[in-house]
Amino acid sequence: MTIIHPAFATERIATPLRENELAVRPSRRAGAFDALAVDCPFVFSVDGHQGMTYVGWDGTGYQTALTWKGEAGWGAGHVVLPRDPASELRRYNAAMTSIVRDNDLFSPGALRTFDGWYLSTYHAYPAAGYEAGPGSIGFLRSRDLETWEETGDILRAGDGGAWERGGLYKSWLLEHDGLFYVFYNAKDHDEFGSVAVPPSWAEQTGLAVSRDLTNWQRVSPDAVLTTGAPGSFDERFASDPCVLRDGEFWIMFYFGLAADGHAREGYATSRDLRNWEKSDEILLDIGPVGSIDSTHTHKPAVISWDGRLEHYYCAVSPQRPLRVGNHEQAELRGIARATGPVMSRRS
Repeated sequence: MTIIHPAFATERIATPLRENELAVRPSRRAGAFDALAVDCPFVFSVDGHQGMTYVGWDGTGYQTALTWKGEAGWGAGHVVLPRDPASELRRYNAAMTSIVRDNDLFSPGALRTFDGWYLSTYHAYPAAGYEAGPGSIGFLRSRDLETWEETGDILRAGDGGAWERGGLYKSWLLEHDGLFYVFYNAKDHDEFGSVAVPPSWAEQTGLAVSRDLTNWQRVSPDAVLTTGAPGSFDERFASDPCVLRDGEFWIMFYFGLAADGHAREGYATSRDLRNWEKSDEILLDIGPVGSIDSTHTHKPAVISWDGRLEHYYCAVSPQRPLRVGNHEQAELRGIARATGPVMSRRS
């Protein structure tokens, strides 16, 4: 069993106040980028305005949208990273998952620029269909958050260790002391078209570093955050990192998948971004039957707003099979929010 750093208190990152309605939900409009599901929130701010990127699923693949929050809540999202038939990676999918931001956990997540560029990370799968085939990770830059272009090099499953040979998933990009860090989860093998619950593969979280987004070096042939012991909430998956700093500690929010097929959120801490110690505590469990997150509570994105933490996540619950165009959806997959009490930064 891994032991959490004794100086860190879980209460600092707890967000027990969950909302009962989705903050962003699928449109259910045939042909729309978000017809069937929305997923993978990333929340940030620019000039005091709260924004979000998220992924939409339309039955062919993923595309990425941008939305801004107003007095009435989150506005309608519009696609800023579409599929691109001319792109090696983005022919069927374009799932942007993070943009380099202020690393402070208790900040509004202001985006940073480098020589006037916003920098982001995304992943894509090589075939049409739901996460079909081994995924790869690419990098992007933009002047305005609306138009993105490829930059740097591509991380591929075949270049890493055995634990990631099945494909790369959601990634988190940060910069610290002149070095870029990309944390990402990956699976040990791929079963094309598999719909088993839970899947047969294991997912864990790795780390690569670079000074230029082009020359990447994996810090270890092994995952830096591994799956837990039998019976733990992360027995099958330790996935989808969101990495932020609280004083001397780095916090990795992530989700675990248990043998019961449900995803729940937990966390780990580090002092150096390379060596991580997991907590055995669950930050966000699944909700009761009938709630918006009774199947999965996962894929964290955390910021601070008005002095309290806001923990956005992908909430999944069963629904009566619904046909949209040529596709049928038997679950409701949207983006939800949980909040915590007013807290303060560590000195």
